[in-house]
Amino acid sequence: MRLDTKLPKVGTTIFTVMSQLAAEHGAVNLGQGFPDFPVPARLVDALARAMQAGHNQYAPMTGIPALRQAIAAKTERCYGWRPDADAEITVTSGATEAIFNAIHAVVRAGEEVIVLDPCYDCYEPAIDLAGAKAVHVPLDPATFAPDWDAVRAAITPRTRLLMVNSPHNPSGAMFTAADMQALQDILRGTDILLLSDEVYEHIVFDGARHESALLYPDLRARAFVISSFGKTYHCTGWKLGYCIAPPALSAEFRKVHQYNVFCSFNPAQHAFAEMIEAEPGHYETLGAFYQDKRDRFRAQLAATRLKPLPVPGGYFQLVDYSAVSDLPDLEFAHWLTVEHGVTGIPLSPFYAAPPAGQRLLRLCFAKNEATVNAAVERLSKL
Repeated sequence: MRLDTKLPKVGTTIFTVMSQLAAEHGAVNLGQGFPDFPVPARLVDALARAMQAGHNQYAPMTGIPALRQAIAAKTERCYGWRPDADAEITVTSGATEAIFNAIHAVVRAGEEVIVLDPCYDCYEPAIDLAGAKAVHVPLDPATFAPDWDAVRAAITPRTRLLMVNSPHNPSGAMFTAADMQALQDILRGTDILLLSDEVYEHIVFDGARHESALLYPDLRARAFVISSFGKTYHCTGWKLGYCIAPPALSAEFRKVHQYNVFCSFNPAQHAFAEMIEAEPGHYETLGAFYQDKRDRFRAQLAATRLKPLPVPGGYFQLVDYSAVSDLPDLEFAHWLTVEHGVTGIPLSPFYAAPPAGQRLLRLCFAKNEATVNAAVERLSKL
């Protein structure tokens, strides 16, 4: 039987490859972006109570009302605007599902979607499955700032969607207010929609403000804004997130969602509804929590030959390893895991065309002190 793959460019993700390699060689895994410290106790207790109370069957397709109301109140608290809990908020099985839904809700075969490289690896496969074309516009290779003139030049009559991500994975770079103004100017007067991936929205440092698309009326009127409970509450394995979008876009989004997963993990929805209302301090202090981890990790890296790049937000640290090796990043990541017992993520899989000579590795500092200490001890021997 002859089978033509629908995703000819896709193999096993770099995250799976590197995590498997780490397990095989007993390496300290700073690759895949998940915390190895506990979920907040209130959240675990609330989950257990929800299951014991019988919330174990299908949830409403759009999410339980209590959670959508809690999200609406939290959004108003954070961004000064309250979305309609019934018409504009949809709970999803993680941010990846929400991204897939948004693309398939509005992008048709033959259309184009602009992505900013390096970008998360789930973007382009979802675009490909829609029969559309991903148009890659590179960020600055040193600062990972957007070139808005290049974005404008990439727009054609076929452009349907622009995808942005701030704080940015893998670099941690963040959009400024000037970036948001430029984005508004580019999209004004067009029918181009926006997908704003904001899963690290609460992990921002040094007193900066997260420039959410929800802060800008012109942007939120055309945007799918994606958030992640897993990133905010240290529970990536629960796979719960949400999308905020205007009613017309939400209606199309929900058409895909209901035939993709239909609904999402019911007891966790009850737990998050309680957690958001009872402990707003968790997300309000999350930046400070991770800033301590960032600063400690960066100080420890001073004892190594790796050069850390700035980290304005998120929980990843890029390091320049050019003082250690001239190997391309995929080969270096393999060598570091096998020979020195530390696993990171190379950047080249995040690009359509990686910059020539780039020698960067992504390390995750969303780890407990023992994990980071073990990794730094090994890295100091390079």
